[in-house]
Amino acid sequence: MIKANLLPLYRAASFCLQPLAGPFLRRRLKRGKEDSLRLREKLGMTQLSRPAGALVWLHGASIGEAMALRPLVQRLLDRGFKVLLTTGTATSARLVQGQFGSGPVHQFAPLDGPLFVRRFLDHWAPDLALVAESEFWPNMFHALARRNIPLIVVNARMSPRSARRWARLPGTIAALLHDVRLCLAQSDADASHLSALGMPAVLSVGNLKYDAAAPTADARALSLLNGAIGTRPAWLAASTHPGEEDVIARVHRAASALMPELLTMIAPRHHDRGEMIAAELTRSGFRVAQRSHNELPGPQTEIYIADSMGEMGVLFRAAPIVLMGKSLDLASGARGGGQNPIEPAKLGCAVLHGPLVSNFATTYSALDDACGALLVPDESALTEALKLLFRDTALMRKMARAAKETVSHMTGASDHTMAALAPWLDALRGLP
Repeated sequence: MIKANLLPLYRAASFCLQPLAGPFLRRRLKRGKEDSLRLREKLGMTQLSRPAGALVWLHGASIGEAMALRPLVQRLLDRGFKVLLTTGTATSARLVQGQFGSGPVHQFAPLDGPLFVRRFLDHWAPDLALVAESEFWPNMFHALARRNIPLIVVNARMSPRSARRWARLPGTIAALLHDVRLCLAQSDADASHLSALGMPAVLSVGNLKYDAAAPTADARALSLLNGAIGTRPAWLAASTHPGEEDVIARVHRAASALMPELLTMIAPRHHDRGEMIAAELTRSGFRVAQRSHNELPGPQTEIYIADSMGEMGVLFRAAPIVLMGKSLDLASGARGGGQNPIEPAKLGCAVLHGPLVSNFATTYSALDDACGALLVPDESALTEALKLLFRDTALMRKMARAAKETVSHMTGASDHTMAALAPWLDALRGLP
C-alpha cells in the first residue's frame, strides 16, 4: 500500500510526455483508431465555436457510455441547455453523429496532458461537467477544480477489482476524488466502493443504461438478413473479445453435429478485428461470410462475421439467442468483466453469458434470477444450452420475455439523476 499522494508525480510526468502526443496519435491513426480530420481535438483544439449561454459538458469514454448518456442529453436539450458531448474513440464519434442528431456538439476529449486540458477548457468553458462511469482523469479533474467548474460523476461504477486496485493507493485516489461535488452511482455496491475510496458525496440512483432506448434497426437491412437466414436456427455471439471466437467456433462445430443448418453469427466488440477472425476461421475449415464485405449468409455459410458499425439493433432482432462476450473463462487467462446485456434483453433475446461478468454484476444477477439469462460456465455448457433452447422454443421464448420484463422494471435512473442535478442546473439558468 502506498499512502502518499502520487498525483503531483502524475502531473509532472504527463507534462513531460506531451511532446510525444503527436507521434502517439499518428501511430493510432495508422491502426485505424483515430479520425485523420479531427486529430487536433485530442490536443484540445477545435474549429468549432462555443455556443452562447450555459453549457453543460458530458463525457463518456466510448460507445456504451455515450449511449447511456443519451437520455440525459435529450433532457438537458429539452430544458434549453447547450450540450457539449465528448467521447474518446473514433467508433463512438461515428455512432454519436448517427444517433444523437444535431442537438449536442460532439468533440473528442483531449488527452490528459496539462496543455491539452487547458486548451480545451479555455475554449469551451463549460459551466457544469458531468463525467460518466469511471473516467477519472487527474489533470482534467485538477483543472476543473481550479476553475471552480462543478464536477459530477454520473452513472458511476466501481468494480470490486478496480476498488481493490485503488485501495492500494489510498492517498492518491482520495486526492483525485476530493473535488467531485456529487457522485451518482449505478448501484448500492458501486456507491459503497466509491465511498470507501473517499468520494465525498455519493447517491445510488440506478443505471442510466436501462433508460436508454433500444438500438434502432434499418428495416431493409433487417429484412435482407432475416431473408438470408430463413428458417435456419441462428444465434449471435455479441461483443466478443480475442480468444472467445475460438471457443465459439468449437461450440458451433459441436452443436452443428445435431443441427446441421445452424448459423453462428459473431459480432466482435472491435469491428476492425473482423478480417483477422474471418481469416482464422477460414483456415480452420469453416465456411465464412463477412458483413463488412457486404455479404449475407448463404445456405452453406456456417459462421457469419458481423463486423459492421452501428448494426447491433439489426443483429439482436435477427438472433433469438445472444451470448454476451468478454464473459467466457478462457484458458489463456484473458480478463473478463462482461459486456452490457441490456440491449439484447430489451429486444427480447434469450441471453447467455460466461462466469466473468463483474462489470455488470447487478444486471446479470437480476436476469439470472428471473430466468431471462443463463450462465454457461464453459464451452460444453454453452453447447448444451444451444441444443436445449433450439429444441425447446417455448423455453427460449419464455427466457426472452423474462429478460425483457426484467430490464423494463429497472428503469428510472434518468429521473433520479435529473432530480439530483436540479440544484446545479437551477444555478445555471441565471447565466448569460
